Amino acid sequence: MSRIAYSKLLRFLEARITPGGEFGLHMTAGLAMLVAAVAIFRDIAEEVGEQDDIARFDVHVAQWFNTHAFEPLTTFMLGITHLHGIVGMSIASTLLAVWFWRRKAQYWLLSVAITVPCGMLINVLLKNVYARPRPMFDEPLLTLSTYSFPSGHTSASTLFYGLIACYVFTTSPSWRRRCTAMVLAAMMVLLVAFSRVYLGAHYVSDVLAAMAYSAGWLAVCIASVSTLRRRRLARRDE
Repeated sequence: MSRIAYSKLLRFLEARITPGGEFGLHMTAGLAMLVAAVAIFRDIAEEVGEQDDIARFDVHVAQWFNTHAFEPLTTFMLGITHLHGIVGMSIASTLLAVWFWRRKAQYWLLSVAITVPCGMLINVLLKNVYARPRPMFDEPLLTLSTYSFPSGHTSASTLFYGLIACYVFTTSPSWRRRCTAMVLAAMMVLLVAFSRVYLGAHYVSDVLAAMAYSAGWLAVCIASVSTLRRRRLARRDE
């Protein structure tokens, strides 16, 4: 490699890890998370398609929860799952968008607009591509006719609560608030995911795959909007 080419390569790599650059560390981290998420999702999907160990584990866990379901836990889980359905998450996302609009946080408003709706559209496409049937039971707690893989409720909650956590993490000066937001977001996502498995609406692999691709989509959306903001600020300063 010539000295000129080597110098260009170094400048390119430096630009990718510079926190303040237009296409710097934030975009590199976002793309890295997307690649990791796609790899995890692909591995899960392949194991499910091949009826590998994870598929057998799925059936075992689903049957166990169906056999051991009890009140009042079932009622509580039904409440959680209904709150995070299409209607509930649409209302929540709209309210979050209005809140960002009132605070004049236009880039976060844009993040809501592209992250949640587009992420759920991806979910619908993936469901139809893999066409995995729902878990089957003699006495189901929920009866659903749509496909199972990946979980839409888990995807929506990952995108929604993840977006809120990202907002708090990037805007709050307090590390306590940042950590609290991240922990609460993770707890809510896990609660929704658990409710779907407990109620027999999904297998474990369905919710894991949903978390994976949604985290990757969230990361690339946040990174892209951040890049747009940085480019506009750079042009304004010129």
